[in-house]
Amino acid sequence: MFAMDKPSRDRFIWPVFLVEGEGRKEEIPSMPGQFRWSVDRLVAEFPQGVKNVLLFGQTEGEKDEIGSAAADMGGVVQRAIPALKRAFPDLVVFTDVCLCAYTCHGHCGPHDPEGDIDNDAACEMLARVAVSHARAGADGVAPSAMMDGQIAAIRAALDEEGVTKTLLISYSTKFASTMYGPFRDAENSAPSKGDRQGYQASYRDPDTALRESVVDEEEGADALMVKPALWYLDLISKVRSRTLLPVMAYNVSGEYSMIQAAAKAGYCDLYPAARESLYAIFRAGATQVISYWTPFYDEIFKD
Repeated sequence: MFAMDKPSRDRFIWPVFLVEGEGRKEEIPSMPGQFRWSVDRLVAEFPQGVKNVLLFGQTEGEKDEIGSAAADMGGVVQRAIPALKRAFPDLVVFTDVCLCAYTCHGHCGPHDPEGDIDNDAACEMLARVAVSHARAGADGVAPSAMMDGQIAAIRAALDEEGVTKTLLISYSTKFASTMYGPFRDAENSAPSKGDRQGYQASYRDPDTALRESVVDEEEGADALMVKPALWYLDLISKVRSRTLLPVMAYNVSGEYSMIQAAAKAGYCDLYPAARESLYAIFRAGATQVISYWTPFYDEIFKD
């Protein structure tokens, strides 16, 4: 058996947090080395060597029940896509499609009269958001809300809009995890009440999580995703064995921040620990890894 080759840069996708305004680069305390960026600062200081990004937006304006600002063509994601494309023509730009950072309650869809998440209304809104990102020039859209039927709804909306070259990446096996805490700080998207266990997968029920990947492939996804990555390496491997689609893995904020904290405490060396963890994800079968380590590729993989 041969040793694994060093993963190439194009197998990494950098998750980027966007904020409104100009001249803003705000450190995220729970995620050392990561920032919230205004579009102009991101373009001006874009890390050399990064090949792919996944953009996350938020609004500082008025939030409402349905997260309508997420579909605004003047929103920060919709403005960032063409700005990045102009500055870096070869950059591949993916966008996260969700509502939690835009709703007044922090959930991934509006509520029905009984106070539960209205799945169908959420799918309709998510489709509008995805179309707005595609219109702005996104290479791919990645719905993360975990609503039943969201892939079918977005695929139909993209086809109707005529943006058939826009890839549809499914967060197909996404677990209700404790590992999202730093992300919710970065995105200001924590639910004001309750949690998201009703529409995210249970780590105690992997079979259901795997079925969700099968369903999303049938509904028209171009790639599947397992999230988180390090605690679900077995699921990455199982999804990989069941599909011919690309399988992405999201090396989430908590996984990143744990290694940062351990290194700060002297329990491990930072970049060697990051390197070992990333090899584990690729070894499990990931085609690409969405990771906050992406801008540190040279430090992590230096010979």
